[in-house]
Amino acid sequence: MLAGVPDAYQRLWTPYRMAYVKGGQGQVTGTDDCPFCIGPTRSDEESLIVHRGETAFVVLNLFPYNPGHLLVCPYRHVPDYTDITTEETAEIAALTQKAMRVLRAQSRAAGFNLGMNQGTAGGAGIAAHLHQHVVPRWNGDGNFFPIIARTKAISATLADVRQDIADAWAAC
Repeated sequence: MLAGVPDAYQRLWTPYRMAYVKGGQGQVTGTDDCPFCIGPTRSDEESLIVHRGETAFVVLNLFPYNPGHLLVCPYRHVPDYTDITTEETAEIAALTQKAMRVLRAQSRAAGFNLGMNQGTAGGAGIAAHLHQHVVPRWNGDGNFFPIIARTKAISATLADVRQDIADAWAAC
């Protein structure tokens, strides 16, 4: 297929993520350079953490696909879903469910994309530390703006979104 020739595939253009992508999939090699290990050692505001649980925490994605894109991470530095304990599995599932309830209440999300990319071959940007994506979706959120203007409209700062979600988390 030649470039520019229409095909059966839809495209999700996310040029704002290039800064992250350029870091390469090998950018995290251990706990010393892992943002999911370093984050919980800092303040919630600095690390964009919205909730801390017993074995896992919820953090706002620094490079979101949509406003409110959350990550549910175990505190332990483990790469694969089969590496987590029964307790971690249960808490990650419960935090994912609560994240969905919170995002529905806080931003009226109409749907969600949930998922874990396992390993670099599976598309994990940070393959060394397991994390579950919770991406809020709205009808029509794939508008013309990113395609025509090469611009993604984000209506609030990450700090404001984090605070709004953290407040809603406490209320739900």
